[in-house]
Amino acid sequence: MSKSRLATALLEGLDQGGDGPVAVFRPELDYDISVLEGRDVTIVHGFRPYMNAWTEQGMAVADTCHEVALAIVAVPKSKSLARALIADAMKKAELVFVDGSKDHGIDSLFKECRKRVGDIASVTKAHGRLFVMEGSRRFDDWASRGPVQGPEGFYTQAGVFSETAVDRGSVLLAKALPEKLPARIADLGAGWGYLSHQILQHEGVQNLDLWEAEQLSLECAKLNITDPRAVFHWADAPRDLPKRSYDAVVMNPPFHAGKRADVALGQGFIAAASQSLVAGGHLWMVANRHLPYEAVLAETFAKVEELAGDSGFKVLYAHRPKGGRA
Repeated sequence: MSKSRLATALLEGLDQGGDGPVAVFRPELDYDISVLEGRDVTIVHGFRPYMNAWTEQGMAVADTCHEVALAIVAVPKSKSLARALIADAMKKAELVFVDGSKDHGIDSLFKECRKRVGDIASVTKAHGRLFVMEGSRRFDDWASRGPVQGPEGFYTQAGVFSETAVDRGSVLLAKALPEKLPARIADLGAGWGYLSHQILQHEGVQNLDLWEAEQLSLECAKLNITDPRAVFHWADAPRDLPKRSYDAVVMNPPFHAGKRADVALGQGFIAAASQSLVAGGHLWMVANRHLPYEAVLAETFAKVEELAGDSGFKVLYAHRPKGGRA
């Protein structure tokens, strides 16, 4: 028997003995659902790599939730997204489990929810908590408002990277781009579209493909980028990027996989970028200064240099992918 908080809650009968359909909202790949074996379970997600991975494990996966007996909210790091997920789950389910770690703010969510609904049964275990509420509309004010235009004119929403302000690293990268850019460009991990917006202001750009894994971010990007030269891809860029298709790649790659920092993520983006470029192709990218990307860049490109940066970020340029062809 699994020793997870979820297993403990079910063992203690906190699901009130129900056996109807179950929706698990936004679980990371290490979230243990083995205790749900035999039940009608749907993973509700909007992050394409995780959607692919859960599907490959044989799970039903959807980007929206219908009415269910039990909804399990795997609390994400973003508090605004956590609140939106709770609101959605409370509206769709007879019973809701909210399960998260202390470093994702589960205790503050527990206190906020308890103020609204009174006493709440919970399980505390493994540096986290799972608590239980009966479905209701008491949390409708927590529901996502969808993309909202901010003071800088860009649309963002709960759960996207750089939700409240433009990322400083992306600003540095945008400033370091040359006045004239190549014709065919890909923005990998495009987010809500800041870099793509800047790219399209430059001379020479004929086509721009935005590759983004997070559905919430891409919804915003489609509002922020209305230029007909832009094409949007909801996809796992390192896995799905076409070979030898672009003259240039611009990117601010992710380096967190769920809770964990993972340098391999950015390295995978670099490898994919090099394979997607034609001979003589260009790569411009920004990264946190402590991340060791120069070695993999040197392995995959003939020329690598640092163009700009500050104490926290570095803007790197690479030219001529090794093994590239026109």
